[in-house]
Amino acid sequence: MLETNPLREGLPRQRTAEPCAFVIFGGTGDLAQRKLMPALFGLSCQGLLPHGFAVIGLGRGSYSDDRYPEKMRQAVAKAGLLDRPSCSWDDFAGGLSYAQIDYESLATFDRLGAGLRWADENRGTAGNRVIYLAIPPSGFAAVVKNLRDSGLARSDKGWTRIVVEKPFGTDLQSAAELNREILEVFDEGQVYRIDHYLGKETVQNILVFRFANSILEPLWNQKYIDHVQITIAETLGVEERGAFYDQTGALRDVIQNHGLQLLSLVAIEPPASLEPDDIRSEKVKVFRNIRRMSEAEVKRFAVRGQYGAGLFMGQPVRAYREEDEVGPNSNTDTFAALELHVDNWRWSGVPFFIRTGKRLSRKLTEIAVQFKDVPDVLFRKALPQEVEPNLLVIRVQPDEGITFKAESKVPGLDFRVRPVQLDFRYGSAFGAPVPEAYERLLLDAILGDPSLFSRGDSVEECWEVVTPVLRAWESEAATGFPDYLPGTWGPPESFELIERTGRRWRKL
Repeated sequence: MLETNPLREGLPRQRTAEPCAFVIFGGTGDLAQRKLMPALFGLSCQGLLPHGFAVIGLGRGSYSDDRYPEKMRQAVAKAGLLDRPSCSWDDFAGGLSYAQIDYESLATFDRLGAGLRWADENRGTAGNRVIYLAIPPSGFAAVVKNLRDSGLARSDKGWTRIVVEKPFGTDLQSAAELNREILEVFDEGQVYRIDHYLGKETVQNILVFRFANSILEPLWNQKYIDHVQITIAETLGVEERGAFYDQTGALRDVIQNHGLQLLSLVAIEPPASLEPDDIRSEKVKVFRNIRRMSEAEVKRFAVRGQYGAGLFMGQPVRAYREEDEVGPNSNTDTFAALELHVDNWRWSGVPFFIRTGKRLSRKLTEIAVQFKDVPDVLFRKALPQEVEPNLLVIRVQPDEGITFKAESKVPGLDFRVRPVQLDFRYGSAFGAPVPEAYERLLLDAILGDPSLFSRGDSVEECWEVVTPVLRAWESEAATGFPDYLPGTWGPPESFELIERTGRRWRKL
């Protein structure tokens, strides 16, 4: 059963956290330094963490009592947080400790137990703990088993929650097996499967935008919407993640999680309430209604690509197959595009196009909802050009906000029509910085609010959507790789994917 949190009753966004110890497996790794420690320190600066709070970093390396806090201080400084007003690194570091641990050795988990007892006695953490697995997925099972066998998966005095980073499995079978292994030790209500995209302000605002504005909901269906485009584009290559990425690819790394989560929020039905499980249950319904492809249909509804060498922003860049720790004949996709259909009454006949890739022209994430054409009977004779249909664009990054494109008459004595944009940006509209995604998600994990985390059945449904594509691509070697240049928008086949339906990717 899901935990109930009295702090979230009534006005559910009251941000008051209970005392707890925050345990980071992989406490010296890249994720801990770039995201987790800056996010926790940022929450501390905002007064959103209680005095009874401690951070216990765990890793394979040896660090002295002084060296680990200093390493984390440097990480926070690199994130530009140390100079914030009302921030005190010394206060935060007073609850920061480290223990050397071998994730596969049960005996070393005694050190974690000692750290938790110290936190309870000296920091007042009251037996409450959040355990964050910031380690490769291959280590999840061993850590979970040793937490059980050491007795640290349960707390005699308080609560225990476990946060699991993506990728959650590599296919449907591995995700189901990982779910089984974790749920043998933890209840579903203790498990927080994190997707940092769901912590972004604009993503959370989709539900409010849709259901708190009566003008939209009557139009949000197949009668008025022609199609939806979701673009998640990166300008970077694989950087230093070659070994990981060559076993993963764009479809697994982005579309299976980020892309389908964004789709679900666009397509979701109104939940019974804003309680976490009501929202997550409606998302699962969307995933179950996504039409499954047969392997024979993959060539029609899915495109893959891989970037080659070329000039990007005036600088030469390597082809994917030339990146460090990538095979010279690798068939890994660095670009993927799908046409998906949600087979229910609301979305019947409305295609959802999702594309993602590395070394593309711009770094951005957006959802574009294209409305249907207006009948041309009124303007056919009066205008030399066609009237463009309305377009709603939800920008997730950068410059989070929402834009609505409408047609307007151009001022003057002649009769001309031109698109205009009604633009809303978070920064200018509210005069406050947009919270970091990890700040929101870590605080929610501490508060016991799983609304923005994936449930186990949700993860498996998402894998089921992409599994036929993965199987088809794995059974047939790609031909023509590399097939797109850096700084472009992917291979020619991605344009054919949407253009054969009479539509086109919007210009970005």
